[in-house]
Amino acid sequence: MKTDINAILKQLAIKENNEAFSTGSIWGGINNSKNINSFSPVDGKTISSAKMADDADYDALIVKAQQAFLNWRTVPSPKRGEIVRQFGDALRENKEALGTLVSYEMGKSLQEGFGEVQEMIDICDFAVGLSRQLYGLTMHSERPNHRMYEQWHPLGIVGIISAFNFPVAVWAWNTALALVCGNVCIWKPSEKTPLTAIACQHIIAKVFKANDIEEGVCNLIIGDREIGELMTADTRVALISATGSTRMGKAVGAAVGARLGKSLLELGGNNAIIISEHADLDMSLIGAVFGAVGTAGQRCTSTRRLIIHESVYDTFASKLVKAYGQLRIGDPLDQNNHVGPLIDTDAVASYLNSIEKCKAEGGKFIVEGGVLEGGAYSSGCYVKPCIAEVKNDFKIVQHETFAPILYLIKYKTLDEAIALQNGVPQGLSSAIMTLNLREAEQFLSYQGSDCGIANVNIGTSGAEIGGAFGGEKETGGGRESGSDAWRAYMRRQTNTINYANTLPLAQGIKFDL
Repeated sequence: MKTDINAILKQLAIKENNEAFSTGSIWGGINNSKNINSFSPVDGKTISSAKMADDADYDALIVKAQQAFLNWRTVPSPKRGEIVRQFGDALRENKEALGTLVSYEMGKSLQEGFGEVQEMIDICDFAVGLSRQLYGLTMHSERPNHRMYEQWHPLGIVGIISAFNFPVAVWAWNTALALVCGNVCIWKPSEKTPLTAIACQHIIAKVFKANDIEEGVCNLIIGDREIGELMTADTRVALISATGSTRMGKAVGAAVGARLGKSLLELGGNNAIIISEHADLDMSLIGAVFGAVGTAGQRCTSTRRLIIHESVYDTFASKLVKAYGQLRIGDPLDQNNHVGPLIDTDAVASYLNSIEKCKAEGGKFIVEGGVLEGGAYSSGCYVKPCIAEVKNDFKIVQHETFAPILYLIKYKTLDEAIALQNGVPQGLSSAIMTLNLREAEQFLSYQGSDCGIANVNIGTSGAEIGGAFGGEKETGGGRESGSDAWRAYMRRQTNTINYANTLPLAQGIKFDL
């Protein structure tokens, strides 16, 4: 059955040339008449357009957010959690429509689109519980009749810069936690996926309005790179949470660091699965193929490298070739297809360039790549997932290409495999497929993976919201989502109370007057 995109847009209140919204978010310029168009990589068609904000719009939004923060921080955290709970329920009501729009605007499969909205719902549920658990510690003082404890306070304005590949989930990861922690948010989405952002803003704005919450608590700004640069340099924005390339993250980190602000960076990945001689090869095949071709290789956790034991290398490579021959590439809204398009033709050019660089360095392709053209592929954004036999020190292998290119590397010993896994600049996600307990434990130990995520017998892609998400090295060091990631959105304060009738000093210092 063909999806009625116009009906989806209507349900989500997406209109042509969206104007400034009356709930404190500006996505249409008050002063700027410049539009941004959203093109679907599925069929190359223009979905809709939105007005872009300029410097004056940005400044007006910051002022409104500052004012809203003064009141929002006084709302008890469990009450803030109740607002987030209602947002989660609103997402449940709109899951099919929003998930479909994610799929159409970004190009990921429909099931992945639905899954992304489910991640939003899950983080809302997590944040509701968290709203009653923003715990601090109590400590024993070295001075008699003193009590010490710590507490956590909101930061203020949290700026969220998100990428196209998860156009709504990463925003929700940040927003749900930031809100229950007492912050207000300003979201700058990717210029490639503005409509899903507008849809989300409509959904959450209705929740705030129904609860008589003033404008400015949760804000959206549609803009280009200049708006992002304004946010990162602005001392009024207490925390910048940015998701994107390592290149972008270095620029954001430098700008925020120059003003001694706080940043939370989620950057590139170059993720590997080690396929042990003790692995269940059939189970490993599922994790490897989905990790490599899911979202057309456009996840930060996509599997880029397979490090395969020499004794099972040929067998597993043959299984991969056979599996790739069964992949169905096409319209992601058709649930019979496995692989959708890349985000745009620039991504296609990067994919082709990486293939040529790989061949130039000596890579041998056992599944050839290429661009699919004509008919259902008329957008020019559909490519063939491909597989190359390489060496880990190839320059192109050290680089993250956001496309379905999978590199195969052979190893002899587990120590060698771990060194290969760690031997790239990025450190996001990693996995080992093994039924050997000793191998699994070594991989998870301090001698093992240097990544922020390390898995056993599951792939690199697909993280649950209950755990902290993020990576090391050029991945940026940030942590989002579960565990104690909430602390990034708050400031710690240590308090000491003297209930004695004297004033003893620390370290036994005497100061008599």
